Amino acid sequence: MLVIFDVEGVLYDEEYLPILAEKLNKQDEIWEITKQGIQGKINWEEGLQTRVAALKGLDEKTCQEVSDGLPIMTGAKEACRALKSAGWKLMAVSGGFTLMMDRLKEELGLDYVYSNELIFKDGKLDGVKINVDSDKSKSARVKIEEWGEQKENIVCVVDGANDVKLFDICGLGIAYRAQDLVKDLATTTLEEKDLSKILDIINKHYKLELEAPAPA
Repeated sequence: MLVIFDVEGVLYDEEYLPILAEKLNKQDEIWEITKQGIQGKINWEEGLQTRVAALKGLDEKTCQEVSDGLPIMTGAKEACRALKSAGWKLMAVSGGFTLMMDRLKEELGLDYVYSNELIFKDGKLDGVKINVDSDKSKSARVKIEEWGEQKENIVCVVDGANDVKLFDICGLGIAYRAQDLVKDLATTTLEEKDLSKILDIINKHYKLELEAPAPA
């Protein structure tokens, strides 16, 4: 049994690059490109490269500090704790960056993460290495095959147009506070801003009795 999560807007309650852009007073420009990418209106990879290029020259320390300050989604720790206790594997596939993922892996107990990588030169942001493109399922399939997980036993929790290919490889697709395009393709939707509520959906679908622990 496996749950695959998107990260920004799902495990994190913020989008990273628009916050980082505030350091250069470019938040409106970056957020507009971000929205178009999430909504599927522009080529996702091109949009990512454009956003990072606009922030070129930012200090690596600043990039890390902004990442460290991203709030974890309400209910994420409880959901992950309950799933791990029940023996589920947890994966995150993000169009975001490695410097955001180590903290999530540690705090949420994720088994594996896929993400892109910001490139720094002499301590300054210089570009991006794209490992995860608009077809996130390509990244996820590698571990799915290694772990021997069957499609019907995989749950995906996502919010953006660049996530929908993940629905092709899962038995239960949950659109979490998502774009309309994503809702149309999902098995079911969750609008409440509490990720622990995915446990109710999983319980109903698989006839389980997972319970969220009390918040730590």
